Amino acid sequence: MLRRLLEARLGKAGRREWVQVLRLLEVFSLEEVQAGVAEALRLGAIGFDAVKHLVLCRVERRPPRLDLEVYPYLPRAQVTTTSARAYLALLSGDRP
Repeated sequence: MLRRLLEARLGKAGRREWVQVLRLLEVFSLEEVQAGVAEALRLGAIGFDAVKHLVLCRVERRPPRLDLEVYPYLPRAQVTTTSARAYLALLSGDRP
């Protein structure tokens, strides 16, 4: 999901940020990176900097200090679950 959000927000630059997130696996374990990505998504901090910060805090066992007011360039993502009824309405051409 992070990859799609990055690419939707930044296009080609979003792909580069996604690759940077993947490169964290060169240094950190899969579990640590997954936890950082999950926390970033939960916070709505969609970006490599936020993921890296959260992974480092997890490894160093210190609380994250990710104040989104300090990072205005990190947009907050609002992701909701799509209802099956809305999907079926799209297929039938009706409005949900």
